Amino acid sequence: MAARPATARSATARPATVTARSAWHDVPRPKVREFAAIAMAEAPALAEEILREIRREHPQLPLVLDDSGEPMALVGIRRAIEVFVQHLETAEGRPTVPPGVFQEFGRGEGLHGRSLDSLQAIYRMGVRLAWRRLAEIGQRVEIPPPAMYELVDTGYEYLDGLVDQSVRGYAEAAARQAGERLRLQRRLMELLLAEHHRGDPAEALSERAARIGWPVPDKVAVGVLLRPARAAVAPAVGQEVLLDMEYEQPRMVVPEPDAAGRPELLHRALTGWSGAIGPPVPLADAVKSARWAEAAVGLMERGLLPGGGVLYCTEHTEALVLLQPEELIDDLAVRCLAPLEHCGPTHGRRLAETLLAWLETRGGAPEVAARLGVHPQTVRYRLRQIRELWGDEIDHPDRRFQLELVLRAQRLRGELGDPRAGR
Repeated sequence: MAARPATARSATARPATVTARSAWHDVPRPKVREFAAIAMAEAPALAEEILREIRREHPQLPLVLDDSGEPMALVGIRRAIEVFVQHLETAEGRPTVPPGVFQEFGRGEGLHGRSLDSLQAIYRMGVRLAWRRLAEIGQRVEIPPPAMYELVDTGYEYLDGLVDQSVRGYAEAAARQAGERLRLQRRLMELLLAEHHRGDPAEALSERAARIGWPVPDKVAVGVLLRPARAAVAPAVGQEVLLDMEYEQPRMVVPEPDAAGRPELLHRALTGWSGAIGPPVPLADAVKSARWAEAAVGLMERGLLPGGGVLYCTEHTEALVLLQPEELIDDLAVRCLAPLEHCGPTHGRRLAETLLAWLETRGGAPEVAARLGVHPQTVRYRLRQIRELWGDEIDHPDRRFQLELVLRAQRLRGELGDPRAGR
């Protein structure tokens, strides 16, 4: 078989991998060792210079001492420089970031409530100052510029490792702080929503509120939420609103619920959630607001109050007042509406609706007819029947009040038609 032409073989051959040559590896070893020796000898002074500049630019930065009384930041900077210089001498792999110290720096930023941006700015300043000194040493021992440029890239890779450690420490501190805040917040809410208090609740409330930096309000409203899904993420209601997701139906305590912007904030944060927010009450009466919110949620679950969102109890006062004491209202209805027992379901319902319209309008047949959407003559006929059934009792103020009470409750339950619904 004839051999393929060389051009065909070269067209199908896999291209060779080209490895970039390291300029630093081309530096003679004696010069590298000389550079490393000078840099290592100057590391302590360089570390002090870096810390001094950091302290000048960031005077608010706390200076934490180790067991020997030396600033931990100074120890960390010096150790980071020494590790980097040692790596330059061996030039094997990547420099290994000193464990622990920079993670502790990140943890300290998180615990003191600062952002990582400031810490990264400090690191960049340190690298800039270190590079300036290393560049001077490189000129002194005549390290070629390409090798020094490569050294810059290695330095920033090293910085990335330091930042990674700090981010890890920062995340650990943030998680620990968040967990502790949730625990203290839960204890505060337990006290706020307790039925009975021991000792002085105001003093205990102030103490617990201070521990999480919660300004003690004059008034609060308590919300009870229904989860849109079992694994629903907690709504972003903000730090001022206390939220406890551990309940089967999550609870929240809204400070100064009528404050400017508060309703709009809650509306945005609770999109997709449903539930109820109780009436505003003095702080000491938070449990009362919670009771009304619980009652409203119960009525929502039964379809007696509108669902699909978070409602305010103050906008549904009539329903909450009339539908809550069910046993009492039912007992009153049995006694007040006894005259309708023998009228049959359909006719009895029409008489009840007419009676309620008459009680609400306090008008004559034309007004009642307009409300019900029927002929005035029909209303006159029904009103004569009502007067025959109740007699003189229908003119007694207390009896009329009771009748209107039970009939409004029945309408709220959907047992009577609501002429307002079609308007």
